[in-house]
Amino acid sequence: MRGPVAPPQVPLSASRAEVFGDLVQDSVERLERRWPQLAEVDFLVLDVPRTAAADGPEEWSDEPVPLGGVVPAEEGRPACVVVYRRPVEIRTKSRDERALLVHEVVVEQVAELLGLAPESVDPRYGQD
Repeated sequence: MRGPVAPPQVPLSASRAEVFGDLVQDSVERLERRWPQLAEVDFLVLDVPRTAAADGPEEWSDEPVPLGGVVPAEEGRPACVVVYRRPVEIRTKSRDERALLVHEVVVEQVAELLGLAPESVDPRYGQD
C-alpha cells in the first residue's frame, strides 16, 4: 500500500489564479516594508475590469484595458488596490515577466493612492 505524495495540507498544484494572487501578495509585502500604512489598504485580484457602461450592453471604448485600479477609502471602507489578472497574463509570457509586471502595476496603483510618483514608492520602479 502506498501513501500520499504530499501531506493533505500541501497542495499538489496551484491554480493560475492562486499563483497570480501570490505574485500580488509578494509585491505588497515588499512595499509594506517601506510603507507600513499599506497594511490598512485592501489588495484585490479580479479577473477582468468591469466596463463603465451604465445603460445598455457593456462595450469597451477605444481606451486601453486597464491592468489595475484604485478605489479610494470611504467612510467605513478602506482604500482598495485592484490588479486585473487576465490583462496582465495576456501581456506576459513567463512567470518572471508576470512578476515584474504585477509589481509595476501594484507600485503604480499605490503611487496613485498615496499621491506620489512610482519611483518614490519603489526606487527600483522601471529598472527591471
